[in-house]
Amino acid sequence: MKYLKKIIITEAQKGLLFKDQQFEKVLMPGVYKLWDWRNQYQVQNHNIQSTLQDGIHKDVLLMAELHPDAFAAHVQRWETGEHEVGLVYQQGVLREVKAPGQRGAYWKTQHDIELVKLDISDNFAISEKLMRVLSSARDTLLSRSALTSIAVVNVAEGHIGFLEVNGKTVGKVEAGLHMWWKFNRVIEVKQLDLRLQNMEVNGQEILTKDRVSLRINLSVMWQIVEPEIAKTALADAKDYLYRELQLALRAIVGTQTLDELLVDKNSLNQQLLELVSTKVSTYGLLLKAVGARDIVLPGEMKSILTQVVEAQKLAEANLIKRQEETQATRSLHNTAKVMEGNPILLRLKELEVLEKITARINTLNVYGGLDGVMNDMVRLTDKTARQ
Repeated sequence: MKYLKKIIITEAQKGLLFKDQQFEKVLMPGVYKLWDWRNQYQVQNHNIQSTLQDGIHKDVLLMAELHPDAFAAHVQRWETGEHEVGLVYQQGVLREVKAPGQRGAYWKTQHDIELVKLDISDNFAISEKLMRVLSSARDTLLSRSALTSIAVVNVAEGHIGFLEVNGKTVGKVEAGLHMWWKFNRVIEVKQLDLRLQNMEVNGQEILTKDRVSLRINLSVMWQIVEPEIAKTALADAKDYLYRELQLALRAIVGTQTLDELLVDKNSLNQQLLELVSTKVSTYGLLLKAVGARDIVLPGEMKSILTQVVEAQKLAEANLIKRQEETQATRSLHNTAKVMEGNPILLRLKELEVLEKITARINTLNVYGGLDGVMNDMVRLTDKTARQ
């Protein structure tokens, strides 16, 4: 009985029987007994439960190619062309993506495995239906294979993308999620923001016409209106616009004095808008608005301007004061003329003044009675001074 060899193939296995190291046949699950007087037989056990993840060992694949009839009922071979992608389905569910120019095999199990080939030589865009499956993949095997197989780009709302394949632009990409097979090609998508954008331009040191050094900071609203031209002609639209505004600002400020700039900043804004708009429109850009946010002067110039402003305001205050004094004198003169020919009116004015004075003193002595009050000049005497 020592020459009787017992072989066990479990339900999760298939065996390969060799005699004198030459393949004999595939063993199905079960128990086998072989008389082996000369130790001629060997058996290789292969796990078929993880065939989807592991496939078939390359030695077994070679054996299947050498003995196709013996392996036909047990092994499912597959192969992808140079421009083909293989989609591996198991029971109707996508489980893996195979790259072009690959070959392999699976052990046949109770769960059918199917390989669907896609020609990506010309059309390498992934359909919306397949894109939904790949983007929501939770299976580790599918996620890992998809990660190395597809290029994914999400074009944001208000943007437009340009698809570049091997460095050449082949088309536009609208807002949304897009996927392409990236085998045999380099895929890149460059996006441009078509929304209205704000940009701050920090001014450099600039000399005015009267040789005053200053810095002007700008706030700019702009937009890309012809993305095809902007993408082709400009490496960076924002950087180009920034430089043009700086150059235009330097050119305009150099033709104006400090007083002219300070008096009318709107004129500066309008000149910048007209000058730069003409240039940038050639490259598909629209300059909506330009505003000088602030004008920064050196410390000593600020001190001088402060003194000038103070002197101007002081002169204005003095002028207003003189005007008011002149007006008051003229009013007194007119009042005096009226009272000159009217003693009663003059007396009433005296009594009005008396009323105001009496509101501020404690004791008032009146001599001569009411007639004295009405007809004589009122004289107020400080009691303390008499004593």
